[in-house]
Amino acid sequence: MEVNALSLLLLLAISLLSLFLLSQNKRRKRALYPLPPGPKPYPLVGNLLQLGPTSQPHITFTTLSKTYGPIFSLQLGQVTTIVVSSHEYAKKIFQNHDLALAGRHEPDVLRVQGHHERSIAWLPPGPRWRSLRRLCTTELFTTQRLDSHLSLRRQKVHELLDFVSKCAQEGTPVEIGQAAFTTTLNLLSSTIFSTDIAGFDSDSSQEFKKGVESIMEFATCPNVSDFFPVLTPLDLQGVRRKMDSLVIFLHKVFDEQIDRRTKSREEGSIHHNDFLDVLLDSQLGEGDPDNREHHKSIFSDLFAAGTDTSSSTVEWAMAELLQNPVTLAKVRNELASVIGPEREMEESHIGQLPYLQAVIKETLRLHPPVPFLLPRRAQETVELGGYLIPEDAKLLVNIWAIGRDETTWPDPLKFSPERFLEKEIDFRGRDFELIPFGAGRRICPGLPLAYRMVHLVLGSLLHRFQWKLPEEVENCGVDMSEKFGVTLAMAQHLKAIAVPVLGNCSHERLVQN
Repeated sequence: MEVNALSLLLLLAISLLSLFLLSQNKRRKRALYPLPPGPKPYPLVGNLLQLGPTSQPHITFTTLSKTYGPIFSLQLGQVTTIVVSSHEYAKKIFQNHDLALAGRHEPDVLRVQGHHERSIAWLPPGPRWRSLRRLCTTELFTTQRLDSHLSLRRQKVHELLDFVSKCAQEGTPVEIGQAAFTTTLNLLSSTIFSTDIAGFDSDSSQEFKKGVESIMEFATCPNVSDFFPVLTPLDLQGVRRKMDSLVIFLHKVFDEQIDRRTKSREEGSIHHNDFLDVLLDSQLGEGDPDNREHHKSIFSDLFAAGTDTSSSTVEWAMAELLQNPVTLAKVRNELASVIGPEREMEESHIGQLPYLQAVIKETLRLHPPVPFLLPRRAQETVELGGYLIPEDAKLLVNIWAIGRDETTWPDPLKFSPERFLEKEIDFRGRDFELIPFGAGRRICPGLPLAYRMVHLVLGSLLHRFQWKLPEEVENCGVDMSEKFGVTLAMAQHLKAIAVPVLGNCSHERLVQN
């Protein structure tokens, strides 16, 4: 008994000493390093009033970075917020402090339906997060899995081309983003559920797209509950209630697929061996008999992140190309030279199309799918470049600003794919000048699929068709304004007229040497 009591006291003393040393270490860090510079906050509200009402925070924060530097701090209500706007500081985060800064500051609206407790995107690092991420990566995004779905992606692109051909015959403009969205939506739904969710001419695709866009918009909507967590239960702006109805709409679509599959399995139908079967055979969350809520949260992540980002990139790329006819001609010439007039573009061609790759990179630089990486939370106090990042601080990496940094990119506002022919820069998380999909342990797991689909969709559209703007758009110019959300969409969606390329027309040299 005495030995046990002595051991217990010794353990308690060691624990207290460890806590004391830890607190002293934190105090020492706070004494040694200042917070990053920033505007002086007002009592209670912090810097909220100084920011003013803005629907474009990525631009506002980029402007602030020109005054306070590539790393600055804001006090937004009760939340200390650190904003990083340079690739040098992004590199320090991902290479030196990736784990310490890998937590999540989830917006209040994402707590609806308990999504933040089941989401791969919003769960903090830990056993459950690693398990879910490993499951999705292994079953959906490994090279082996992607290769096994090659024919499915080819089929969905052919359906897109057939739809565009129909529009071309009728002289109807194609809404580029909507067409690319439907293609990606049906690719994901066929991969996950073995069925299409929507048709190109159906209202369901537009409804789904509007639902996803609204979710992305509400997820970044300035919300008093996020600035003053004590007010969260009141939902003063009603944002959570609005988000709840959108998530219910999305979950209804998933419920229909799960119900249909569950019924067919009960009737003894053979497995489809798709992702839904994998989830139904797995055990995700004890105490939940059918794991349905866990499954729907995973589907929400996959469809929200996988559809809007890829379709938005294709739309921005087409918008830039249609305003840069010389660049458009160069990429079409490359496609004609490598693929030829009688063949369709295949994924195997991507590696032989350096200029098409450069067009995609330049689009991602100027129009990243997400203007900010999803907000991180400091899980412990760290020193970053001589500044203090306090525990629980919110950390924003301004990808939009990094892509337009004039110290990194000469003539940064110019659309110039040639800059990527002159130096080797990739967007897979190793070159911090271009990290539209993030980096480190929280890099987007769907990047390998997005890489294939964006190149294949854009390349196929450019190879099969010539494109022109409707007369009224040609006269006024393309509206390149942005609609801010988790994803950065075009405020006015792009419409363009397709003209089929027949026979040897695809060999025509569109740029005279």
